[in-house]
Amino acid sequence: MSIDWAKAEERPEKKQSVEGRFLLDLRAKVNDLEKQLSETKSELTLIKDKLQQTGQELEKTTNELESTKTSLDSTKSELNETKTALDASKSENNDKDQKISNLNSEVEGLKSSLDEANAKASELEQGVSNSESALSNLSSELEEAKTKISGLEAQVSELQNTSASSSEELSSLKEQVTTLEQEKADLNSQLSELNDLLLERDNKIQELSGAIGDKEKLIEAQTTHIEEVESELGELKPPDIGAGGFASEERITCPMCGAVGANIKQTEDKSKVLSYVGHIPMYAKKHVCKKCGYEF
Repeated sequence: MSIDWAKAEERPEKKQSVEGRFLLDLRAKVNDLEKQLSETKSELTLIKDKLQQTGQELEKTTNELESTKTSLDSTKSELNETKTALDASKSENNDKDQKISNLNSEVEGLKSSLDEANAKASELEQGVSNSESALSNLSSELEEAKTKISGLEAQVSELQNTSASSSEELSSLKEQVTTLEQEKADLNSQLSELNDLLLERDNKIQELSGAIGDKEKLIEAQTTHIEEVESELGELKPPDIGAGGFASEERITCPMCGAVGANIKQTEDKSKVLSYVGHIPMYAKKHVCKKCGYEF
């Protein structure tokens, strides 16, 4: 049988017999609630630890991404400088090629003059008797032209050597540009991979945040449930007895006939289920007047 709180109020010094099943059910309810609360707290702690670990991994990935971006910017700067030097070298080579073309034109002109001088020399040799003075002058012009041609040929040879050296430098710069472009492509690929990894981390954080929100809602519901059960357990406790006995305002009075004390009993209201502890229902309480039968 359950505890008759009305009798306990009327005769608190009298003992009551309570079935062991009732006490075992009550203990099982309390133990089950404490176990559920402990498991929920452990799950919440585990989720918080995972979230903290994920935050640390995200911070590490962000630092690596910043370092890669800095390296990429430096490589881009070096590539721009190399391209500038390459353009300058191309411009210088074009100037040298133009000079060589001009010198070749002068050489061709001098050769043409030499041919004309040779022709004149042949004509003068036929008339040497009459034109010794003109032959001497033409010979002198011929020697000067030869000297000038030799100097121009030397300049042409020097410019050709310089052009060959510039061509080698140009080839080296092209190779450097190719290497830098390859490095740029590799860095862009790494940057893309890091961005994908960062996006994946963000998705995981959002999933964990959603799971934590669900757990917090579950904990809030369990806390509310525990408070309701604790309130019910408080109702199952006998009322406090002071030194002077029961206070008059603690006694329940029937609103229909005014009966009090032993004439009022408390029973479970089977029509109102407050909650379940495991498979055991927790019912609301109601009072029944023994005199008039009124329930309230």
